[in-house]
Amino acid sequence: MLRRFLTLILTIQLLAVAPAAVSAQEADAPAQPVDRSATGGAQTLEDILARQRGEVVDDTFRREDDGRDATMPNVGALGTLGGASDPELWRALRYDSANISSTARGPAATTLMQDGGMWWLEFRQGPLREYGAYLLGGTLLLLALFYLIRGRIRIDGEKTGRTITRFQAVERFGHWLLAGSFLLLAATGLLTLFGRVAIIPLLGHEAFAPMAVASKWVHNNVSWAFMVALVMIFVMWVVHNLPDRTDINWLLKGGGIFTKGHPPAKKFNAGQKLIFWSVIVFGASISASGLSLLFPFELPMFALTFEKLNALGLPQLVGLGELNTVLAPHEEMQYAQLWHSIMSFVLIAIIFAHIYIGSIGMEGASDAMTSGEVEEQWAREHHSLWVDEVKAKETQAPKGATPAE
Repeated sequence: MLRRFLTLILTIQLLAVAPAAVSAQEADAPAQPVDRSATGGAQTLEDILARQRGEVVDDTFRREDDGRDATMPNVGALGTLGGASDPELWRALRYDSANISSTARGPAATTLMQDGGMWWLEFRQGPLREYGAYLLGGTLLLLALFYLIRGRIRIDGEKTGRTITRFQAVERFGHWLLAGSFLLLAATGLLTLFGRVAIIPLLGHEAFAPMAVASKWVHNNVSWAFMVALVMIFVMWVVHNLPDRTDINWLLKGGGIFTKGHPPAKKFNAGQKLIFWSVIVFGASISASGLSLLFPFELPMFALTFEKLNALGLPQLVGLGELNTVLAPHEEMQYAQLWHSIMSFVLIAIIFAHIYIGSIGMEGASDAMTSGEVEEQWAREHHSLWVDEVKAKETQAPKGATPAE
């Protein structure tokens, strides 16, 4: 089941469609009937062991034994039990055959018992934490190894002492709003996910409890700043990040990272464009699933996504069969939480690389987002085509006027 879930995630992300995952309750094959005459129709030890192994078990002998009988009109819903026993009532609740009356209102108000969440809990406590930690730890290890081998990328030529305005104040504000909010969201999200296994053993439950409450509050409220900043940088920079033929040459030469000299580039080179679109795509996906979690049961996405994927034939193409399109409200939240976490792990790893290049990895790069002014020689080495455009505008601008970038 785990392999199917991860395969579906990769398929959806590569095809840039809405978030989706394969239903954990999908049956592989019809179960063989079991002779229960010796047990009076009750489940057998083989049934229990099969469920523990994750095999499909024919549970109609329990599903239909919920106390409903046409000859016993007083046995209904949650009213007078009559001849129905407590086990029969619990079976009716589990299999959603009880006629539940509730004063609460909402999509999940009548769901008192939902037993499809164990796969989610096991995945969250197991593979999600494990592979997420490997991804982030491995990324940091590779960056440290790269720094030891390559060292800091220096300015090759002689510095001129002249500067060029690379980013205006509003651009820097949008960048730092996005960066600051994302770092807070990443920290609080990781604390929430790893707190029980990393913090409680060190500090205890009493110390972790207020940290968890504060993390939840920060995460829920700072998320709005992240979404606003995401829209800001998209509007400001999307034109500069559209692919062009110079990107091919830049990629073929590895951006000059492994050799001396850098390929010509416009305001953003191919590497920066990859970062930009990664932030936009992953950030939008994280925001969508985050909104679904901020408003539980109000913004279901996965059942509709599964339906569209089935119509396109994508699950069948990779051998998954049709995805389950009938999901309980709780299942929608479980899928949203997992998708939110997986996309966040990937984006955090990408941002690690971005932070490295923009700080200790490259001389002069940090000036672009601090003062907004960069050394002219640095600009010519990394963004020569953009420098030519800026200089051309300066010569065309009227005397005394400040040309727009």
